[in-house]
Amino acid sequence: MFYYLLYSLHDTFSALNVFRYITFRSALAAVTSFLISIILGPIIIKKLTQLKIGQHVRKEESLALYDLHRHKQGTPTMGGVLILASILVSVFLWSDLYNSYVVITILTCIWLGIVGFFDDYLKLTQKKSKGLNATMKLFWQFLLGIFIGLYIYLDPNITTTLDFPFFKKIVIDLGIFYILFVILIIVGSSNAVNLTDGLDGLAIGCVLMVSFALAILSYVSGHVQISRYLLIPYISGVGELTVFCAAIFGASLGFLWFNCFPATVFMGDVGSLSLGGTLGIIAVFIKKELLLGILGGIFVIEALSVILQVASFKLKKKRIFKMTPIHHHFQMMGWPESKIIIRFWIIGIILAILTIMTLKLR
Repeated sequence: MFYYLLYSLHDTFSALNVFRYITFRSALAAVTSFLISIILGPIIIKKLTQLKIGQHVRKEESLALYDLHRHKQGTPTMGGVLILASILVSVFLWSDLYNSYVVITILTCIWLGIVGFFDDYLKLTQKKSKGLNATMKLFWQFLLGIFIGLYIYLDPNITTTLDFPFFKKIVIDLGIFYILFVILIIVGSSNAVNLTDGLDGLAIGCVLMVSFALAILSYVSGHVQISRYLLIPYISGVGELTVFCAAIFGASLGFLWFNCFPATVFMGDVGSLSLGGTLGIIAVFIKKELLLGILGGIFVIEALSVILQVASFKLKKKRIFKMTPIHHHFQMMGWPESKIIIRFWIIGIILAILTIMTLKLR
């Protein structure tokens, strides 16, 4: 709540006027969430270890993968609670909580965090359980998508149009079908990040890049002059999501400190589902839904590899990849884990740069 407390005093202390600027508060949000992650990280990791909330590597799923990952057995998981705590505390301190976009994004983060928490909890408390069954997980993701989709459809201040990258005059209004599109974005983005979270630091490193690029896109989309100059849709109020993206960036950077290879903690579904869905809904609010496919290309590839593998096996009884998600395919090819992670990060950085470049390629 520092935003309200400090800015309210700007008439008395003119220097406090700086808190009205989104860029300044975004920087503070990133630093705050990073410091919270770094300070609380060792405490939470120790607590998770004491509670024996550790990773269970399943031997029955793949013996080859078990041999590669058995050293991770017992590593503390559900570290996503650290990420969410860092993000939410930072957002509550530095963002405008009267902004509807911020409020709904907070709701998305918490909602999917709770779904992920129960998924992790079932895996840890029931040895043979793989967590929430797919139907139940999809139900809660769909329900969230319906609520947010309806809100967008009924709010006259939010359009149901799709803005196409590279083309300044191609705009499609989906009308009521935009609700289905929102559901697809939430379900797809949350599960795609969840599938990517299989190697130390892989998913959180990619989240870093996506959140940084979304911060830039949020800022320019909520700035009248810049959006007009770039010929992109101006959406009043979405600039405040820059603070949220910065908080995600800082929290991710702090978590990567502990999650980098070799990881001392894993985020679990509580982290991956909430982060994926949050990034997805931010892209929806700033009207960069289609651009998210390029920006989150790593997540898209990971999800597609699983879809193609399942489809191929069911239709032709053949596997396209040695194992999916695709990062495991490269492991089966003999690539060291650290090499896969860094190469995927490199691709993620390139995709983030290309995404930002599209702002001028219209």
